Amino acid sequence: MSDEQNGAAVPTPRDDSGEVIGVRKGMFGADNGGDTSGYGGLVRTVSLPGATSRPYGGWFDEVADELEGALEEQDLLPGNAVEKTVVDRNELTFHIAREHLVQVARTLRDDPALRFELCTGVSGVHYLGDKGRELHAVYHLRSLTHGRLIRLEVSAPDSDPHIPSLVGVYPANDWHERETYDFFGLIFDGHPALTRIMMPDDWQGFPQRKDYPLGGIAVEYKGAQIPAPDQRRSYS
Repeated sequence: MSDEQNGAAVPTPRDDSGEVIGVRKGMFGADNGGDTSGYGGLVRTVSLPGATSRPYGGWFDEVADELEGALEEQDLLPGNAVEKTVVDRNELTFHIAREHLVQVARTLRDDPALRFELCTGVSGVHYLGDKGRELHAVYHLRSLTHGRLIRLEVSAPDSDPHIPSLVGVYPANDWHERETYDFFGLIFDGHPALTRIMMPDDWQGFPQRKDYPLGGIAVEYKGAQIPAPDQRRSYS
């Protein structure tokens, strides 16, 4: 079976012209405690992959061309819908403007040359340093017809965490969107029942956001007082 048939792309050099969104100091980014790791002087930039220039390699160009052509037929300028295309670590990701997410997803599902008929879920990500688009939703789409795998990525600011629901396009996304809402606070407009799925209904906050406090309860163990996590010594 050829690489084209099994969905593998021809290796493409990684694009390192990333978007720097912050600087991390120390091993884990902690900066308010004693350093016992030996990495307190470590300094590195935090960056997101930048847009990749054509040719993308393998079948990536074919998918991008077909998507752009299909959107143009729907009187939607590809540049308005697709904010950037990224090939990183030999994987293809389309960054989509949130207002066009449903139309792009439906096109990817229904176009005969694309046929990404399966969405295996949505993952939430919180980048504190990505100002104005701190919250990201990442959809994993698979074409069973063509044996291909791509991703869609959509961003929203902390101040307006709304993204259109894709349950109408991919019904199995129902519980995945609820989990992403539960942990990250992303609100999927149009979801049939957007309620918490893991945390109690009256839980305050969204536990997987980077600015969520560790909190906790101090405990006593064999006479020793163990402070809550947010009061313990940090290891930077």
